[in-house]
Amino acid sequence: MLDRLDQQPPDALLALIKLHDADSRADKIDLGVGVYRTDDGATPVFASIKAAERKLVAEQDSKAYLGPEGDMGFVHALVPFIFGADSPLTSRIEGMQTPGGTGAVRLALALARRAGVTRVFMGTPSWPNHAQIVADLGMELVGFRHAAPDGTADLDALKTALANARDGDAVLLHGCCHNPTGIDFSEAQWDEIASLLAASPVLPIIDLAYQGLGKGMDEDAYGTRTVLAAVPQALIAYSCDKNFGLYRDRVGALYVMAPDAGDLNRILSNGHALARAAWSMPPDHGAAAVRLVLEDAELTANWLAELQDMRSRIGQVRAALAEAGLAGSVDLTPYGRQFGMFAMLPLDKLQIDTLRSDHGIYMAATGRINVAGLTMDNLPKFIGAIAAVSDPSEG
Repeated sequence: MLDRLDQQPPDALLALIKLHDADSRADKIDLGVGVYRTDDGATPVFASIKAAERKLVAEQDSKAYLGPEGDMGFVHALVPFIFGADSPLTSRIEGMQTPGGTGAVRLALALARRAGVTRVFMGTPSWPNHAQIVADLGMELVGFRHAAPDGTADLDALKTALANARDGDAVLLHGCCHNPTGIDFSEAQWDEIASLLAASPVLPIIDLAYQGLGKGMDEDAYGTRTVLAAVPQALIAYSCDKNFGLYRDRVGALYVMAPDAGDLNRILSNGHALARAAWSMPPDHGAAAVRLVLEDAELTANWLAELQDMRSRIGQVRAALAEAGLAGSVDLTPYGRQFGMFAMLPLDKLQIDTLRSDHGIYMAATGRINVAGLTMDNLPKFIGAIAAVSDPSEG
């Protein structure tokens, strides 16, 4: 029966990684892989995580199963950072650990589907896995434009989408640091979105995967907190893979907000059942390390300082791009007004292929770049190459 399976195309990003690795040019630039990089091109383990891991190795006395809910100490330790230390909403919120942010998104959508959601509204472009998960669950994806031509988030498109929504629909929103555009809703726009959702039957699902990499921990949670304050129910998918640097350890959580504890228990019992059937229980190590960091005031301060360094470096690169202004026909100025690790270049396939073949610059075929792959040293080469491919007279 396995002969009936069709050959699937290889993952485009994995293919790009192989091409980059095989390139012998010393000045090649990798802007494809979505991991944070230092100015030296490294993706280091946080010092705060290293300290927590040493403590974990020394003190952990069992590797027994935790259950489908995972490490609830980890889940609860994150709550004040995500939802606010003094927020009255926390009495209506409970969660469970998941294998990374992807696991959280998958579980959120599966839970919504079990609850009767059949259509998911989503701004496009979006993280490719969003659409893949929606399709795999047999749900209908209804796209609307996320970014307006002026480089701001298109609130009117979201308004139109919500006006056409009905009971049985969900809307999937990026909490901050939009992937792949880097274009976030402003606080004023979030205020309006919250009002729209309060008057809508749509279930909000918020993917908060990059908290702390935009403006700051509280600032990046503004949209999530504002929406939650306005609606009776919501699902929040959270990732620690980026803001704790725990990519391969797959550390995430799904949070549910409901009117009362009875509703939370009922909803999460379904989450536990879905998790049990999918991955049984999440991996423990990375979540335990995060818990230890957040239980120790000194380690928490160290983590926040490391996160600030990441945010500052990303901001420095964005400011340098904006200062460069025009690179051929590409206006780099808007990139200084965007947030997080990703941005979209208005280049076609031929231009992107030329960047790779002639300049050793690797990026996704969509034009998405990982801003953290740029450094103060390679920025001049990058800007010059963009100018060359977008305006050959400058090459």
